[in-house]
Amino acid sequence: MATNNFIPQIWSARLLVNLQKTLVYGQAGIINRDYEGEIQSHGDTVKINNIGRVAVGDYTKNTNMTDPETLADATRNLQITQSKFFNFQIDDVDKIQQNPKLMDAAMKEAAYALRNTADQFVASHYVDALSTIGNDTTPVTPTKADAYEYLVDLSVKLDETDTPEDGRFVVVPPWFEGLMLKDDRFVKTGSLPAEDRLRNGVIGGAAGFVVLKSNNTPTGGAGATLNSKIIAGHNSAWSYADQAASVEAYRPEKRFGDAMKGLHLYGAKVVRPEALAVLSAKRA
Repeated sequence: MATNNFIPQIWSARLLVNLQKTLVYGQAGIINRDYEGEIQSHGDTVKINNIGRVAVGDYTKNTNMTDPETLADATRNLQITQSKFFNFQIDDVDKIQQNPKLMDAAMKEAAYALRNTADQFVASHYVDALSTIGNDTTPVTPTKADAYEYLVDLSVKLDETDTPEDGRFVVVPPWFEGLMLKDDRFVKTGSLPAEDRLRNGVIGGAAGFVVLKSNNTPTGGAGATLNSKIIAGHNSAWSYADQAASVEAYRPEKRFGDAMKGLHLYGAKVVRPEALAVLSAKRA
């Protein structure tokens, strides 16, 4: 009898953790989360009120002013359109053979998967931006010599729509960061404020932006015109609301094991398209 038959199987006490993206678009500072409200189910609507502009007139001494104007208001609806779930089970045999707390690790993975899906959903709203540079038919092709210049162009687009300068962001894909790292104007940028450094994906500052990097950067076009959608703007441009509506542990009727299921509800809306600008950039 071969001695190989007596070699026992050893289950490692450590888990190989999955590689995970840095989630950027759904975080505070990049998107407005002030209007989350009370979300209970798919299809709920968050009401966002908006006040109109106040007119300014000339004042003449000893002359009555015009009657006070009635301010116009508008209500915008942020509808909760997304409802995503996870549902997994761990067999009792696996729990016996494995020393780590499998359920804890699986729950972390499930939470990440939901957040990653939501991050991609938020990024998909780039289509509502008012200002664009390039498009799916004719995207720009940045080089190390002009990648920084394109960020300046995005900044000018936002200047022209009176977007606040404080708190501007731009999210780039890794290949675009690689171009900027070859430019001293980006590499030598001063350190960022502490609150900016704490954001997920922050890699520095350039052209008046906090620069972040994400593998969830949307893409458009196809083949030779495949391009990345580099989103720049201010968090007042769009809003996001979410809620983990339900998380339940249960024992499957026909299994010896523990199961967990959860439901994530969320929605997003661009409320100030003039405060977003998009660069369609193709990798050389």
